[in-house]
Amino acid sequence: MTLQDIEPREIQEQPLPASRPILDVLMEMMQTLLLAGALFLAVNVLSARIRVEGPSMENSLVDGEVVIVNRLAYRWNEPQRGDIIVFRYPLDPDRRLIKRIIGVPGDEIHIAGTQVYINGSLVEEPYLSPGPERNADPASAVTWTLEEDQVFVMGDNREHSSDSRHWGPLTTSAIIGKAVFIYWPVSQIGSIPHYDTTIP
Repeated sequence: MTLQDIEPREIQEQPLPASRPILDVLMEMMQTLLLAGALFLAVNVLSARIRVEGPSMENSLVDGEVVIVNRLAYRWNEPQRGDIIVFRYPLDPDRRLIKRIIGVPGDEIHIAGTQVYINGSLVEEPYLSPGPERNADPASAVTWTLEEDQVFVMGDNREHSSDSRHWGPLTTSAIIGKAVFIYWPVSQIGSIPHYDTTIP
C-alpha cells in the first residue's frame, strides 16, 4: 500500500460560537450589580454588626461574640420586654451598649435588692446569669415610672452591668436596633432567643 492509496480524510470546519449579544451581557452585569447592592444594603444599612464587650450580658451573650442587629425592628413595632437591644449610651452617645429591655413606656419599675417588679408583679427572669440567691431588700428599694418615650434596660449579669439602675431610663430615640443573631464565633452561630416577660 502506497501513500497514494490512502484517501485523505475530510476536515470539517467547526462553526465558531456565536458571539453573545451585547444587551445580554449588559443585563447580566446589571443583575449582578443589583444583587451586590441588595446585599450591601441588607448588611450595612438595614442591619449592623456589633461586637459584645465585657461580661454584662453573660450568659446570654459573652465577651467577643459578634451579633447582627436589626435596625428596622422598631420602625413599625414597639420595643418589647425581653428584647436585647443595642443603643447609644446616654452618658457618651459615641459609645454603643447592649442590654435587655425590662420595662416599656408606661411601666412602673420597682427594684428591691435583686428582685424586679413591674406594675406590682414580680418578674421571672430565666435568662439571668447565675449568682447570689435573689432576694428583696426594702432598704434599697427604688422606683421609676417610665414616660411614653422611655424604656428600662438592664444587663443579664446584674452584678457586672452599668444600666438603667445607675443612669436612669433610656429614651427610645437612642435605640439603634434589636440584636437578633450571633454569627461569630462559628461555634455560637444561631438566633438570639426572646424571653416573653409579659406582665398581667
